[in-house]
Order: sequence, then C-alpha cells, then structure tokens
Amino acid sequence: MYEENKKECYRLIKEQLKSLLENETHLIPNLSNASALLKMALPDTNWVGFYLIKNDELLLGPFQGKPACIHIPIGKGVCGTAVSQAKSQVVADVHKFPGHIACDSESNSEIVIPIYVDNSIVGVLDIDSPIFNRFDESDRENLEEVVGIIAAGCNWNE
Repeated sequence: MYEENKKECYRLIKEQLKSLLENETHLIPNLSNASALLKMALPDTNWVGFYLIKNDELLLGPFQGKPACIHIPIGKGVCGTAVSQAKSQVVADVHKFPGHIACDSESNSEIVIPIYVDNSIVGVLDIDSPIFNRFDESDRENLEEVVGIIAAGCNWNE
C-alpha cells in the first residue's frame, strides 16, 4: 500500500510536520515530534532519529527505536559519511557499506539526510529499516524536503 501511495504519504507527512512545528521553535520537542511522526508514517522502519553536530562529532538526538550509538565521528558510518561528503546517503545494504556502524543488528538498509542551516550542516536525519533496499530516490527527495521544513522551523541556537 505504501509504495502505491508514497507520494500521498509524503504529502501528508509534510503537512502534519508543518502543523507540529507551527508556533514552536524549540529544537528538542520539534525533533522529538518529527521522529515520532516519521516512525509512525513510514512503514518498514525500525529506527528514526537525529544526530546533531556537537564538538566536531555527531551526538545522538531525539529518536524512535531501540537504544542507539551516542557518538559518531564525522566521516565514519553512514551518518558520518553524509556529513563528510555533504550529501544524502541511500544505502540498500548496510552490511556492504564500508565502515558501517551497527547499532542494531536488525537494520539492513539506511537513509541519512544532512540538515542544513545557513549553508552549514548542523546534523542529520537517520532512518533504518530491517528491509534490504527499502529506500529509493523518491524517499531521498521527499526526506530532503522534510529536513528543510525541520531546519526552517527550529531555533538551532538553543
């Protein structure tokens, strides 16, 4: 059902996200609600969350799913690679990704979207799936729009 209605699903996610962020700029509650919304709306995902750049590394932020790695060096794993390459990463099989950091052995595919504020990366959205090849270019494009909504709706100086 999701594949048939992916466009509509993302349209609804973006609409709901804008409503959740309306008149609220606090970073932690907004990222918390965004991760909950995405986890609820996107089927076949087992982890949805954020890592924020602090002290030249990625630090675990709000998420939905099993406990996760707290510190990720920039340039390491899928999340760190997204930051070092300054581009979204769509990984069909994380077990074939050089340097993959396995926080959950049930994860088989992953998508990571950098969050830009004032032309600088401040963090990433990270989504894992137990399904191989779960994410595609449509997911990347839509999640980049989702991240743009989040970036614009939060006070990143908190």
